[in-house]
Amino acid sequence: MVITSKDNEIVKHIRKLRDKKARDEFNEFVIEGTKMIEEAVREKAKIKMVIVCEEANQGPIQKDVLYKIAKEKVIYVNDKVFKSLTDVTTPQGILAVVEKNNQKEIDFSKNLYLILDNIQDPGNMGTILRTADSIALTQIIVPKGNADSYNPKVVRSSMGAIFRVNVIEVEDLSKAIKELKKHKIQILVTDLATNNTIYDVNYKKSAIVIGNEGNGVSKEILELADKKIKIPMIRKN
Repeated sequence: MVITSKDNEIVKHIRKLRDKKARDEFNEFVIEGTKMIEEAVREKAKIKMVIVCEEANQGPIQKDVLYKIAKEKVIYVNDKVFKSLTDVTTPQGILAVVEKNNQKEIDFSKNLYLILDNIQDPGNMGTILRTADSIALTQIIVPKGNADSYNPKVVRSSMGAIFRVNVIEVEDLSKAIKELKKHKIQILVTDLATNNTIYDVNYKKSAIVIGNEGNGVSKEILELADKKIKIPMIRKN
């Protein structure tokens, strides 16, 4: 059976997931393309359903992906319906609905944490996830109002890091930082008004705070810092 109507309940549900409110309500997000779905399978993410455009080219890679997820619910739609679901300019014709990571509490046993003080740009958020993943950093703490890590643009630019890095959203960032301090985790805050660089500190049991793109780290968070550090800029003549 091929879904041909945009008014189908499954289609309407997937479109709702474009909004953070719906992603939070249903605890789901959308990934798109064979590579992202392969990453989801590799990382044993909970795939709720897979949507395939019947007119899409079923190349060998895509067939292999569908084989791997044969136990999941695979739904076929026509081209018109698929285009109503995707925000990609040249879609590959396959997407999936995935259950979000359910970790909501900070694991205080880790050695290194990243704290984001109100990052707003989805592209920046995706880059941060990717960078954190590259150094095996698995916990990022963010306040409500931060760029949503399950935003489609963030998910795409994370290049699979979304499945390995836990983003923990907290109601009160100051309170969360104070809890980290209680567990003997030092708070390293990025600040241009210091002579200490990222090379001058010991990162054992540390949380690094990065501020908003325009305003930097808020005054309230700066006051909680155990140490302030900056990234030295290399000037070329």
